[in-house]
Amino acid sequence: MGQLNHATMLDTPVLAGDREIVFVRLFDAPRDLVWKAWTDPKLLANWWGPNGFTTTIETMDVHVGGAWNLVMHGPDGTNYPNASIFTEVVKPERLAYEHHGGREGGPDDAAFMSTVTFEAKSPNTTRVILRMVFPSAAARDHLVREYGAIEGGRQTFNRLEQQLIGMADEGIFTISRVLDAPRDLVFNAWTTPEHLAKWWGPKGCEIGVAKLDLQPGGTFLYSMRMPGAPQEIWGKFVYREIGPPERLVFTVSFTDAEGNAVRSFFSQTWPLEILNVLTLIEENGSTRLTLRGGPVNATEEEREFFVSMFDSMQQGWGGTLDQLADFLKQN
Repeated sequence: MGQLNHATMLDTPVLAGDREIVFVRLFDAPRDLVWKAWTDPKLLANWWGPNGFTTTIETMDVHVGGAWNLVMHGPDGTNYPNASIFTEVVKPERLAYEHHGGREGGPDDAAFMSTVTFEAKSPNTTRVILRMVFPSAAARDHLVREYGAIEGGRQTFNRLEQQLIGMADEGIFTISRVLDAPRDLVFNAWTTPEHLAKWWGPKGCEIGVAKLDLQPGGTFLYSMRMPGAPQEIWGKFVYREIGPPERLVFTVSFTDAEGNAVRSFFSQTWPLEILNVLTLIEENGSTRLTLRGGPVNATEEEREFFVSMFDSMQQGWGGTLDQLADFLKQN
């Protein structure tokens, strides 16, 4: 087997030796949690496969000799049956399995041996090494050429990362939506004043943009007027990280007209400040938007109230993302 080189340590998939592909990723999650994401079929189905794919787990018996059968459903409607047998199971350190698969109705042209190693680098970080060994160099090159194995593996690890974020963070609100628009357009909709004025906020709300300074430490100060409401409600973003076109990190708070943080109009127990992480991932011309948020410097009472509002927040954010989807269709 080929040795891991400097490139793989930097999370770059490589063609190792003449018959291997190796993927390495350091995940910000405990090893037991990463193991669970790999071995619980309900969790695995959430992230397995490249962007745009869904997966049906038919059988997953995680023990030596156990079968692992699944069908990956491509965005174009093509099905890819996969059949594996576990050859080694050492919880939570290592999985090994013999894999066969290909396109439905086609040849078994995706045969290889896989070993997945889970290394605890600290109590809260895990390095995963996925090593795929093929019967020949030609078989490996065929998988790279015909199935896009390198990019597909990278995207699959990205999706695992998102799954682990959701599992690791208790008390974190998460909402996701696939938008029928390219990622650049979605990012611009979040960062351009005239665009934000057309979709941001609850349904039916009129938005006024007082300021938008798109840089770390900069603010987006805005007003909201609900139909029939006697007065405006003010709020602001404070940007912490800006990574076009895939990532925004910012805090959100209710404010007065000068931008000073104030308690929400609906509860004195709502946290003064929420930290949001927005990620945008391309999926075959569409964009998967994921927003995660949690209180900053909050009391236990405020955190509990925040969690109690998750159902209401799903509805509210759902309406806001509906407006974003409608805006993107018109632009």
